[in-house]
Amino acid sequence: MKKRILVYFSTCFFLITNAQEKTQTLSLKEAINFALENSYNTKASKNDILAAEKKVWETTTIGLPQIDGNIDYQNFIKQPITLADFDQDGTNEEFIFGTKQNMNATVTLRQLLFDGSYLVGLQASKTYLKISEQANEKTEMLTKEAVINAYGNVLVTENSIAILEGNIKILQKNFDDAKKIYENGLNEEEDVEQLEITLGNLKNQLNNTKRMKEIAYQMLNLSLGNPISTKLILTDSLDSLAEDNISLKLISETFNVNNHIDFKISENDLETKRLMVKLEQSKALPTLSAFLNYGAQANSDSFTFLNSNQRWFDSSLLGVSLKIPIFSSFGRSAKTAQAKIALETADLRLQEIKQKLSLEAQKAKNDYQISIDNYQTNKKNVGLAERIEKKQRVKFFEGISSSFDLLQAQNQLYTQQQNYIQSMLEVIAKKATLENALNLPIK
Repeated sequence: MKKRILVYFSTCFFLITNAQEKTQTLSLKEAINFALENSYNTKASKNDILAAEKKVWETTTIGLPQIDGNIDYQNFIKQPITLADFDQDGTNEEFIFGTKQNMNATVTLRQLLFDGSYLVGLQASKTYLKISEQANEKTEMLTKEAVINAYGNVLVTENSIAILEGNIKILQKNFDDAKKIYENGLNEEEDVEQLEITLGNLKNQLNNTKRMKEIAYQMLNLSLGNPISTKLILTDSLDSLAEDNISLKLISETFNVNNHIDFKISENDLETKRLMVKLEQSKALPTLSAFLNYGAQANSDSFTFLNSNQRWFDSSLLGVSLKIPIFSSFGRSAKTAQAKIALETADLRLQEIKQKLSLEAQKAKNDYQISIDNYQTNKKNVGLAERIEKKQRVKFFEGISSSFDLLQAQNQLYTQQQNYIQSMLEVIAKKATLENALNLPIK
C-alpha cells in the first residue's frame, strides 16, 4: 500500500514538474509571429474588432423590423363597484361591471421609416469598426518592436555573461600569478591589490548580469504572451542578427505619409468628428415610424383561459407616428457648433500629424545610420582594445609596465566590449523603429 502511494505521488510530482518546465525554442522571426498570435495586446485588439463588428450589427438592427409580444393577466381581489341612479329618486344602486379575471395577449410589429440620427449612427458604427481594425494594425507593429527589443535584451545579457566570465577567468589567472610573484618579492603588494579590486568588480558585475538575465527572459515571455516561467531557448545570435539587420537600402526608402497607420487613424478621427456634426444636424429632422398591433382579450370570473372553450376577442391596430422637432431653446444649435469646433480641431491635428510623422521618419533614418556607424566602429575598437590589453598584460608581468597601465587597458577593454554588445542591440532596435516609422509591412 505504501509503495502504491509513493508511486502515485512520484507520478504526480513528475507531471507537475513537466507542466511547469515548458520549453519553447524560438528564432527572432518565430518569436514575432508567435507574439502576433498570442500576446496579450494582440488578443485584446482582436477582441475589440469582434466587439466592433457586433456593434455595427447592433446599430443596423435599429432600422430593421422589431417584434414585441406582451401578455397581461389581471385578477381583481375586490372588484370596483359603480353607483347608478336609474330611477332618479336619489337612491343609488350598486353595479359591478366586467369579470373578476382578464387576460390580454398582444403582438406588435414596429418599423422605423425615417430617422436621420439612425442613418448617421450606421455610418459611425462602420467608422468605429475601421478604427478598431487600424488599432489592431498599430498594436501589431508595436508588438513586433517590443518583441525585437525584448529578444535583443536577452541576447545582450547572455553575451555580457559570456564576456564577463571570460574576463574573470583571465583576470583570476593574472591575480594568482601576480600573487605568487609578490610572495617571491618580485613585485609590489599594490599590484596584487589593484588586480584584486578589478577582479571583485567583475565578479559583482557578473552576479548582477545573471540576475538581470532572469528578468530579461521574463520580459520576453510577457511580450510573447507566455507565462513568465516558460523556459525559452533562443536560436539566433546577437552577432548574426546585427549583421542581418544592416540594410542601407532602408535609409533611402521613400516615406509616404498617406500610407502610415497613424495618419490613417487621424483621418478616421476626422471622419468621426464630421459624422458628429451630421448627427447633431440630423436631430432637427423629423422622425417617422409605423406599427402594426394584433391582440386578443379574454374575460372570466375564474381562471379558464387555458380551456378550449374559452372565448377570445380579437383586435388589431395600425398606426404611424411622426415626431417633428420645433424648438429646443437653441440647445441643438449649440451642440452642432461644438461638433463643428471639434471637427476643426481634428483637421488641425491631421495637419500636425503629417509633419510629425515626416519628422519621425527622418529622425529614425538618422538614428539607424548612426547605430550602423557605431556598430562598425565598436567592432573595430573592441579588437584594438583586446590587443592593447594583451600587450599591457605581457609588459606588466615582464616588469616594464605598472599595474595602473594594465588597469587602464583592462577598463578600456571592458568598456569597448559593452559598447560593442550595446551597438549590436541598437542596430536591431533602430531598424525596427525605422520600419515602424516608415510603416513597412510586418514580414
